Amino acid sequence: MLAEMAPKEKKSKSALKEVVTREYTIHLHKYVHGIGFKKRAPRAIKAIKKFAEKQMKTPDVRIDTKLNKQVWARGIRNVPVRIRVRLSRKRNEDEGFNQQILHSCYVCSGCIVQRVGNSDS
Repeated sequence: MLAEMAPKEKKSKSALKEVVTREYTIHLHKYVHGIGFKKRAPRAIKAIKKFAEKQMKTPDVRIDTKLNKQVWARGIRNVPVRIRVRLSRKRNEDEGFNQQILHSCYVCSGCIVQRVGNSDS
């Protein structure tokens, strides 16, 4: 029975070639916990880039200036605990770039996520 069945040809698209936009909440506190005060905001930016690389599976990650200002808004020491970001993977349209399939991931918008608790008043 198995010998009679011919294997099917699968034509699958690569998921990396698709243009995708997703929203994530990044818990920055766990990345900057125990880090010295003067290195907290730069470490948070590096953590956001690393998170975007991992989720979007692309080596080229660019941080939007609005998100950068949001992380640095309270200074170098007081980084937001959580931040909501929108990651979008786009095709690279640079002519000088030698890889056609390479995508850029822009962290488009960020907003600080505040914890909403139960008020027992």
